[in-house]
Amino acid sequence: MDAIAALGKLVPVALAFGFGAFFAKRKIIPSEAASVFTDFAFLFAIPCYLFGKIYTSDLGHLFDIRAISAYAASAALCVVAVGVLAHMFTQGGARGIALRIMAGVQVNTAYFAVPVFIMLFGDAAPIFPILLLQVCLLSTVVISIMEFGGAGRTSVKLARAVWASLNTPVVLACNLAIAFNLLSWNVPSVLLDGLAFVGDSASPVALFALGLYLGGAGIAIRGTTREEIALIAMKCVVFPLVTLVVCAHVFGVTGDWLKYLVLIAAMPSPQNLFIFAQRYDTEVDMAAAVVVKSSVVTLLLLPLWVQWAHTA
Repeated sequence: MDAIAALGKLVPVALAFGFGAFFAKRKIIPSEAASVFTDFAFLFAIPCYLFGKIYTSDLGHLFDIRAISAYAASAALCVVAVGVLAHMFTQGGARGIALRIMAGVQVNTAYFAVPVFIMLFGDAAPIFPILLLQVCLLSTVVISIMEFGGAGRTSVKLARAVWASLNTPVVLACNLAIAFNLLSWNVPSVLLDGLAFVGDSASPVALFALGLYLGGAGIAIRGTTREEIALIAMKCVVFPLVTLVVCAHVFGVTGDWLKYLVLIAAMPSPQNLFIFAQRYDTEVDMAAAVVVKSSVVTLLLLPLWVQWAHTA
């Protein structure tokens, strides 16, 4: 597939995202409305999509142990690298290091990867196990570090961190779908059709919401710090390249799974980075800048990754 064909695959992504940013910039739709679209996508549409897809999937094929282990190993290497560098060159303490690890390694799955994969491949199923790995493991570690910085008993703070990671509609939908699938519980087709109807709106709404948010936030290129550049480079370039090398040459992952894992790793830093920074009052400006700028850089680099995926 040549570059023109690769770009053609991304036209729906660019339209949904671009018009969101355009409407916010021209104040046709206020950027504050992004939270409404975001809540609809995150709390309702995406969980509906995930439940239906996972429930009807072949879990044995979906949860490929070698592929998931390869991605986990790649992420672990980058977590250590970011953690060590953050400890050496920043003064943010444990919470600051945790935020930087999240910025450099964690992926915007629900708002970015899911809609992009739907547009590119017609299915976001390969993201599900990585989403669960990320939320159930990496997010729990990050939130635990954040919670340990506050007052209260260690056991209470750890329980609060685990609950905050697992008690989200996206994770609940995934876990329920897996349970129903394994137990062979029958879900009426009329309900599955309803979930699919709502779920089909997840991709354009999530991208439109992200466009609204970024259009309202704006991008100050001149004010970009060296640290922001380093974190964005880690997330958008280094992490996917590490994933490519580790998955292909250490774990022997090939074919579609290799493409999926590298593309997932190439997705931008998650919006939760900004949410956590606000919640724990830790370097909010840095977190907001990385979320916005990594999303833009990902959009610019995505045609190259897509072209590679279709020629690999």
